[in-house]
Amino acid sequence: MRFYSNYLLRKSRIGKDGTCPIYVRLLLNNKRVELSTGIKVIPEQWDEVHQVLLGEEDDTYPSNERLRKIKTTLIDIYNRFISLGKEFDVVDIKNEFLGKSDSKGILEVFDYYLKTIENNIGHGYAYRTLKHYRVSRKKLAEFLKTKLRKKEISITSIDYNFLNQFDMFLKSEYGVHQNTAWNYHKHLKRVINLAVSMGHLDKSPYNQFKTKLEQTDRDFLIKDELHKLETKEIDLDRLSIVRDIFVFACYTGLAYSDISKLSPEHIQTRNDGNQWIIINRTKTKSQCSIPLFPNAIEILERYSDYPEPLLRGRVLPVASNQKLNSYLKELAEICGINKKLTMHMARHTFATTVTLSNGVPIETVSKILGHKSLKITQIYARVLENKISEDMMVLKGKLGM
Repeated sequence: MRFYSNYLLRKSRIGKDGTCPIYVRLLLNNKRVELSTGIKVIPEQWDEVHQVLLGEEDDTYPSNERLRKIKTTLIDIYNRFISLGKEFDVVDIKNEFLGKSDSKGILEVFDYYLKTIENNIGHGYAYRTLKHYRVSRKKLAEFLKTKLRKKEISITSIDYNFLNQFDMFLKSEYGVHQNTAWNYHKHLKRVINLAVSMGHLDKSPYNQFKTKLEQTDRDFLIKDELHKLETKEIDLDRLSIVRDIFVFACYTGLAYSDISKLSPEHIQTRNDGNQWIIINRTKTKSQCSIPLFPNAIEILERYSDYPEPLLRGRVLPVASNQKLNSYLKELAEICGINKKLTMHMARHTFATTVTLSNGVPIETVSKILGHKSLKITQIYARVLENKISEDMMVLKGKLGM
């Protein structure tokens, strides 16, 4: 492990007075950083080979002496780190030189962010969000340990190369899909943005490192499958309850987190005389106004006299999302549906089969789902071939074809 330092003149940053700043470049283990010396000279006054200012000694001595002391200090820091037997890189040398040796570690800032989420459960954050961030923190710690052989790393050491290595680690070690990796990056990006806001970092390396979501086909139930699920005779109470909750989601578009907190106060009769669900989405905090279909009302009435200890102030006896998805797997087998039923599939079914395929404008669907952008709705919803065929037949009639 060898440490190099040399000076360079930044001609690209020439000032109005014709002077350019001198920077010192540090190189260690193929990683480099640069920092300003605070000295500016005109290009003709700089000797690149001998790394000194040219001119009368009385004029150049103070600056040349300062350059000499900078190099000496940097070498002293490097030797001190070596003698201490501590793990370090070129960024640590830079931070020590700038008096920032107490810079925060990335896991330390991540833990601070986790604590913030934990303290605000129910006030802007859901417990499920905390669980997801904890998984991301675990993956990051494993990356530091296995790839960098470190328990912690200064947040100032995180750059484009670090993020790229982390991305490759996620995909090679865990075989995660691009969109799953995107979620891990989303969490880390928010932690780094927090570090920037707290003054631990000048700017986010995510300004250079970009991650993208890939378009994926979201599964949903077609009309016949939904009807089969609704009309199937089910003897087991636990599966019958899960079926009702899933079907209710198919006709309201509510996500699990919203159904799990749905209470009588969210059911209101509006000016049109019909019953509506009025609720703020857990995820986005945007308000949803959802008209209730008769079959959804029927499901609610079915549980109006259900034991309160099981409802706990809600309109449906909703179990954990994990348990519901497990039961939905059984339900699919009983109903002969060869698809992986999940609570989130019900939301896609509402967007595609229940609304768009029946001529509801995508703007209306987006509003009901509580989306802030039509782009999000387009991910959920797909227009089926039979709907395309029907629309084309209407067009042919208008054109007299």
